[in-house]
Amino acid sequence: MELKKGIGVSPGVVVAAAFVLDTEEHRIPRRTVAPHEVDGELAQLENAFNTSADELVGQQNLIAERHGHETARIFDWHLGVLRDAQLRDKNKILIQEKHYSAAYAVSHVMRTYQRRFHDMKDPLIRERVRDVQDIERRLMRHLLGQAREDLSHLTEPVVVIARDLTPSQAAHLDTTKVVGVATDAGGLTSHTAIFARSLEIPAVMGLEDATTCVSGGDLVIVDGTHGLVIGNPDVETEDRYRAMESKHHEMRVGLQELRDLPAETIDGVRVYLNGNIEFPHEVATCLAKGADGVGLYRTEFLYLREDDEPTEEDHLAAYLEAIRASEGKPMVIRTLDLGADKYTQNRSFEPERNPFLGLRSIRYCLQHLDVFKIQLRAILRASVEGDIRIMFPLITGLMEFRQGRMVLGEAMEDLEEQGIPFRREIPLGIMIETPAAALQCKEFAREVEFVSIGTNDLIQYTLAVDRSNERVASLYTASHPAVVLLLRDIIRTSEKYDVECSLCGEIAGEPIYTLLLLGLGLRRFSMAAGDVPEIKKIIRSTTTAHAQKVARRALGFETDRQVTNYLRDETRKIWPYAV
Repeated sequence: MELKKGIGVSPGVVVAAAFVLDTEEHRIPRRTVAPHEVDGELAQLENAFNTSADELVGQQNLIAERHGHETARIFDWHLGVLRDAQLRDKNKILIQEKHYSAAYAVSHVMRTYQRRFHDMKDPLIRERVRDVQDIERRLMRHLLGQAREDLSHLTEPVVVIARDLTPSQAAHLDTTKVVGVATDAGGLTSHTAIFARSLEIPAVMGLEDATTCVSGGDLVIVDGTHGLVIGNPDVETEDRYRAMESKHHEMRVGLQELRDLPAETIDGVRVYLNGNIEFPHEVATCLAKGADGVGLYRTEFLYLREDDEPTEEDHLAAYLEAIRASEGKPMVIRTLDLGADKYTQNRSFEPERNPFLGLRSIRYCLQHLDVFKIQLRAILRASVEGDIRIMFPLITGLMEFRQGRMVLGEAMEDLEEQGIPFRREIPLGIMIETPAAALQCKEFAREVEFVSIGTNDLIQYTLAVDRSNERVASLYTASHPAVVLLLRDIIRTSEKYDVECSLCGEIAGEPIYTLLLLGLGLRRFSMAAGDVPEIKKIIRSTTTAHAQKVARRALGFETDRQVTNYLRDETRKIWPYAV
């Protein structure tokens, strides 16, 4: 029996035979062509781009029929790249000026494009490397005439084992045959992971060497909830996981019935569950899962689509698409969280030694007012279309908030002078992500209309733990008594001053923290869309009195392990699937 630990990216349990998929790779040597062959290479290049785009549109339509338009829209970014005139021109220049072959030009340009994303430390952005690789492979197939890997001829249910799956391959998974996925590479934010979750296929990624440990036909268990893959299990293990597989199926069917029901406790207390998004098309996914709106719209990806910075019109188009899809529900747009491991370090003349403590988020915006104002103007212009709210990230002091509010006021004056409509009474809030902001919550509560607790950074800064550093990752936990106390104080203070308080960090979607947060008084959660049904189930299965009792007990523990074990035990009493 072979047990491998990876990253659970799509929950659930499945037991089936393994299908090991070879990864399609293209190694293109540097090759130049004679001057009289340049026109032919340019024609090949144009054909490859056009054919690839047409092929992708056809696949998109097929996926929309099978899995819905929102799943199919994951390929919008791919189409945008293939239709990007600047990208095509870069390839043409290499062919015209350096006489590169079309295949080598594409390989050179796309590998450079990949490095741009690969160098980012933010895992969400770094995962886009795989999308660029997928586009390169698609172009190469049309340039070199090589056949595509095909998963369409499977005859029995299998678990696909691969070094990696491109979004194109993932999109062609036949859910009647592919019942699980395990890959050596990949992570939570990859498009393959998004596909797996949308198709509700258990998946584990980041296994490193599963393809060398499992052979085709081996019996395999994929436990996407716990991030485990077990090859050739013994009889006892197989029986145990088959029982879990059956229970998970029953649970999934039950959760679907909650979509149109409110997140309301047994004693009638209404809780609001919102979704976190990064792309406008994800709004529909949030609503489909039963979310009450969008509690966190991250906007940084606009700055990684092309070489040029996004214009005000680019921002506006994205925000209008999102708010029009929200069906009148509220949407909180976080202003740019640039800096640290993102966009700015890649462009900086001298990258910062410790960017997480440097010029990032609101600090960056206040030193780059041209960038900041472009976004604020776009948000204000979009505000006439729906219930949009503005949230400043990483605020550490009142002066930062007041300066940001002043820039917003200037943007309003500019629009007013130009006769451009906007909603003046737009709610303005902050993310509480640092101990400084948490300790000054009372002062902020007098000036803001809402606060949102960003626990990802709040935990990191409170415990002095880099959450991306595997050497200290075990120390990063929301169960630390100091973190629990901060959460209690923020929620209490917000309630005392009648300021709306939400929590948009990862723990909002982790079932073991639901009773704690509910008991501390939190009534607004914001999470990944896929987590909404499970959190709603827990809320609808308890009373506020019980949650308060759990919170009081958790506040009395001295160590994070005690807190975690207690919360897990209490959660499993009402929701046995909690990890």
